[in-house]
Amino acid sequence: MMFESADISMLRLLETFLKSAPQLVLQLSIMVQQRDIHPLQGLSASASLVSLAWTLASYQKVLRDSREDKLPMSYKGAVVQILWHLFTIAARAIAFALFASVFQLYFGIFIVTHWCIMTFWIIQGETDFCMSKWEEIIYNMVVGIIYIFCWFNVKEGRSRCRMCIYYVITLSENAALTGLWYWQRDKRGFPESNALIIVCVVTSSFALGVFFMFIYYCLLHPNGTIFRPQDSSCICSEERTAVPCAVGGPVDVITSPPRSLPRTTGAEREGVPGDRDSCVPVFQVRPSVPPTPIARAPRTEGPVIRIDLPRKKYPAWDAHFIDRRLRKTILALEYTSPATPRLQYRSIGASQELLEYETTV
Repeated sequence: MMFESADISMLRLLETFLKSAPQLVLQLSIMVQQRDIHPLQGLSASASLVSLAWTLASYQKVLRDSREDKLPMSYKGAVVQILWHLFTIAARAIAFALFASVFQLYFGIFIVTHWCIMTFWIIQGETDFCMSKWEEIIYNMVVGIIYIFCWFNVKEGRSRCRMCIYYVITLSENAALTGLWYWQRDKRGFPESNALIIVCVVTSSFALGVFFMFIYYCLLHPNGTIFRPQDSSCICSEERTAVPCAVGGPVDVITSPPRSLPRTTGAEREGVPGDRDSCVPVFQVRPSVPPTPIARAPRTEGPVIRIDLPRKKYPAWDAHFIDRRLRKTILALEYTSPATPRLQYRSIGASQELLEYETTV
């Protein structure tokens, strides 16, 4: 259910940016041209703006909640993320509306050019969200529409450099679009004082968005802040293969079950043994202690689920499929074993086996 919720949040995010974002720019452009704001029109534009910021923060929170290798986002962090995206998207949309009210044709050329550049940038980053190459390109083209309005991280790893480049480009474009409107505006409809107020609104909105972005990354990011060290008992960062920092065990062994898979009760285990047969082709399950005919003390380590893939080295849709099968395996083992099962991924190497598995999954 958590994986499905993350997928639904992604679809809702794409739908919002494909529908509400163009509608917001159109409404603001009409307001600028008419120099009048009707209450219902202003309410509709505000709702579109809030929905854009809400879906971005909601998807990030649900995605972290659904992944075992990510720490959950707090509600304070989600609220600050909403404010971050709210002000940056507001500045972007107002700059678009001002420019489109004067340069309709050039605004279309600018949008298409920016979308092409962002799409090629995303493709060059080699994302791995879809199964095939062409599906991935279509997905990157849709994400390029999101990049017209705001930043959206689509790749694992550190994103500081990419985010800085994006916001430098966005700041330059907002300044150029607003400056061209200020230069070519209708001076009878927009006197000097009113035009300066609008320019200050665009500038202050973008500055507030960047301020809340720094608040989020400096104080409320789930991986830790710059003012206190990260907890060594938490999940490691993505650059260190996102496994717990155990001292005594091997690096590729996860000694605890996924955070999203709590220990089940007896009522929840009913009907589970029948699901075990469907997990045989994917996982090799073996007890950690070989069975012997003599009596022995109860096991303390529990069974080990060996996954014939390096951890986090397969596409995202494969990860969803594998994790669902993995949940069935864990439930079946909990039904037959009192100890919590452990997960063990294959070490990096033997690329032929990995390729063979991905073609048969």
